[in-house]
Amino acid sequence: MTVPSPSPSPSPADSSAPPLLETREVGKVFGSVIALRGVSMVLHAGEVTCVLGDNGAGKSTLIKILAGVHAHDGGEYLVDGSPVRLGGPREALDRGIATVYQDLAMIPLMSVWRNFFLGSEPVTGPLRRFDVARAKRVAREELRDMGIDIRDVDQPVGTLSGGERQSVAIARAVHFGARALILDEPTSALGVKQAGVVLRYIARARDRGLGVVFITHNPHHAYPVGDRFLVLNRGTSLGQFAKADITREELTSLMAGGAELDHLAHELGRAAADTTPGPASAGPGTT
Repeated sequence: MTVPSPSPSPSPADSSAPPLLETREVGKVFGSVIALRGVSMVLHAGEVTCVLGDNGAGKSTLIKILAGVHAHDGGEYLVDGSPVRLGGPREALDRGIATVYQDLAMIPLMSVWRNFFLGSEPVTGPLRRFDVARAKRVAREELRDMGIDIRDVDQPVGTLSGGERQSVAIARAVHFGARALILDEPTSALGVKQAGVVLRYIARARDRGLGVVFITHNPHHAYPVGDRFLVLNRGTSLGQFAKADITREELTSLMAGGAELDHLAHELGRAAADTTPGPASAGPGTT
């Protein structure tokens, strides 16, 4: 298969506004282990950049750099066109960069509205008491504005489906001012129907003007919502592609290692042919 050429990083002339997030030849080393080397990507407002790769490709390291958990060792990390070195996740949040991890940071026995404001509870009065009525109202309105149909915000989060819990986490990040939303494998443990629910909410967040970084190992989930695709392999980039420059089949082959798979298929086909029994030998006394 012919691999398409990666799209060049857009220059300032390509857009009136700088990208929300951009990395240029970013690297990260842990002792003697090179976790990430020379990775460049870009995220614009109102777009979804999908980061794909198998286990150990470097996806988690990249998003932790974007989220301020790790500082990069090489290259540049730019927010709104300015180089930054984030001091931690709180600084990333202050800049409008929100990350939704696979564990969602939710407490299953707490209600939807309580989880929605976990750690950022609204208060009222001189004694600064938790404003329960406001929290319920805002949680209900924000979920409705995102097109999320939760039957009752008083129900425990643990009673929601996996897709519904992901959608609550996305709506929470949007409410608290996220401009760039980083989603860590949100569809990995979901069935087909629930994965479709999450993909719809990703599209809605994009349509509201957010930039979304969608981490996944499934190109069939990435391709319908993605505008750009960054493919990682063992800590290095295989290229960033605009949707117009690559098909889903090419993306799947590139991520899975098309040449290796073709060679493996050839070997397996030959092995199967070698083990196919031939015609039965004629027995004694047969004519």
